[in-house]
Amino acid sequence: MTSRRFRLLMNLWPPFLFAGIRVTRIDEGFRHAHVELRQRWFNRNYVGTHFGGSLFAMTDPFWMIMTLRALGNDHVVWDKAGEIEFIRPGRGTVHATFDLDDATVEAIRTVTADGSKHLHWFTTDVLDASGELVARVRKQVYVRRKRRSGQFETAASR
Repeated sequence: MTSRRFRLLMNLWPPFLFAGIRVTRIDEGFRHAHVELRQRWFNRNYVGTHFGGSLFAMTDPFWMIMTLRALGNDHVVWDKAGEIEFIRPGRGTVHATFDLDDATVEAIRTVTADGSKHLHWFTTDVLDASGELVARVRKQVYVRRKRRSGQFETAASR
């Protein structure tokens, strides 16, 4: 799937569409993405700021999808855990940027080369229009190289 089609589908995906979340950019290699959340009447909390669930949702799928696309079909990639720290009330338009660099991809590929699982933490800052930190989101991604019959044999199993 092309990045353009992916962006369109994500913007029509009900959890994003009905929360007011928009994917504004995703590059062809799925290594960079930019997401924004505009404040509307339907995504405000009781005190008139961004609903925390929407702030978390805007960051939710990207690290898993980007890691999976970077590693290819010979790896299993799942979200394992997530946490959010609210720093200041979010108002107006907020945004988050995701950048998956080559060094991280190669480190994960190296650690999982023998079939071992790897848990990697990614951190994303949610910023307001003036660049102030609104929330910090951490996502843990589970990665393991897929096993094929006879692959990853140990000396004891031969």
